Amino acid sequence: KLCEGILNILEKDTKTSCQVACLEALRILSRDKKVLVPVTTKRNMQILMRLAKLDTVEDPLERASEFPVIVEALKCLCNIIFNSAVAQKLSLELNLAAMLCNLLEKCKDQQFVNDIKCFDLRLLFLLSLLHTDIRSQLRQELQGVQVLTQALESSLSVRWTEEYKAAEDRDRPPLSLQDTDCAIEALKALFNVTLDSWNVHSKNESHQFRYMAAILRHCLLTTGPTEDKTEELH
Repeated sequence: KLCEGILNILEKDTKTSCQVACLEALRILSRDKKVLVPVTTKRNMQILMRLAKLDTVEDPLERASEFPVIVEALKCLCNIIFNSAVAQKLSLELNLAAMLCNLLEKCKDQQFVNDIKCFDLRLLFLLSLLHTDIRSQLRQELQGVQVLTQALESSLSVRWTEEYKAAEDRDRPPLSLQDTDCAIEALKALFNVTLDSWNVHSKNESHQFRYMAAILRHCLLTTGPTEDKTEELH
């Protein structure tokens, strides 16, 4: 009943501070699988997707005051989808993967969106891990390899000297913690999406995998903010 009450508040047009507080409480509660059973419905998933700005295809991410709400809503969705098979099935029905790819595109060239990007990528990783149909959808319909590779390239700040050769700068500073976390989530999602890609059939696929290989090489030459993070990145 507590979760349902929180979601009823979130469905209304409440203040940002109230939305964040409600989402933080829901995130903690959503770690318990038993609590999730009665609240994992299409309506409740749609409430969280709306707060995460996943239902607005055209609207850009402009209002920084809304970013904490978006991040908390994405965190809640991560917990719910990880802990609920019903939510995983609803994700396919609600076309969640396509909406996440669209949100990721909106994060391009934007400031202060690293947390949004990171949890967007984490949710794509979870969906591609837990639902084989969504993994196939990402690979075949949503250009997931391209979208995720571009997210990885952006997180690593890759500069190119040739088509498939990234610039090497031995003196560059370590990646920030946020960029490292984004890169790690992109790598995890890419692994799932390319898991069954043993046969490359088209010229475009060949280009995409050579492009990705060059970025992965660059990744291995990149250091994170700590030894542990560098090891996790590699």
